[in-house]
Amino acid sequence: MAPETQQQRPSTALQLTVMTVNIHKGFTTFNRRFILPELRDAVRKVGADIVFMQEVLGMHDVHGKRLQDWPDAGQYEFLADSIWPQYAYGRNMVYPKGHHGNAVMSKFPIVQHQNHDVSIAGPEKRGLLHCQLNVPGFAKEVHVICVHLGLAESHRQQQLDLLCKITHSEVPADAPLIVAGDFNDWRRRANAILWDAAGLREIYVEAYGESAKTFPAIFPVLSLDRIYVRNCSVHLPVVLPRKPWSHLSDHAPLAAEIHL
Repeated sequence: MAPETQQQRPSTALQLTVMTVNIHKGFTTFNRRFILPELRDAVRKVGADIVFMQEVLGMHDVHGKRLQDWPDAGQYEFLADSIWPQYAYGRNMVYPKGHHGNAVMSKFPIVQHQNHDVSIAGPEKRGLLHCQLNVPGFAKEVHVICVHLGLAESHRQQQLDLLCKITHSEVPADAPLIVAGDFNDWRRRANAILWDAAGLREIYVEAYGESAKTFPAIFPVLSLDRIYVRNCSVHLPVVLPRKPWSHLSDHAPLAAEIHL
């Protein structure tokens, strides 16, 4: 039997493109160079309807004073520009110089959004940004959750449990749900947990038998970045090519066509 990602859908099914990328605060690996303008151009060329982003700077006083190309507003506003009229930002990490977190950019109206602090005791601050989208021509609201989980496995286990609870408490059972981001799940434990507890399918496992390798972008060996879905199907999931992405982020971005 063919996996659901490959099953035929009615020709009237609505289609949208999603991508997820950890933008590393707009700097190259090891913060050698500020490349946010180049990153914006690359994201635009993908043509995604919905973009999930992690490690997005909302504000940074020092960078803003010393970098000529630093945007006046938050990085998510600079990246969205005129292409994605709707965006939401979830502040996770706050420090004296500024703050950063997750962001979602959308070509469809974001009717509601909520950022969940899933930080575990310690210096790591993590969040789950839940947005509800109104997609024209589709009766139900589409739910999307942008994820950035911790580096410690014990933290990820607790954060995955919280994610599963949110998918039940805040998302109707029959609503399309897309969960994407940086899971830091190098041991690949999340797939079984999310399937068993939330009915979420990892799209690369469904399509190709294993999760996509995305880190480090220059020579990916670890499967840290994921896209999961519920109540929708996926066509042609891809890891975006090394050029230019290995120059723009330490994570290779993922993209896919979602059929509602």
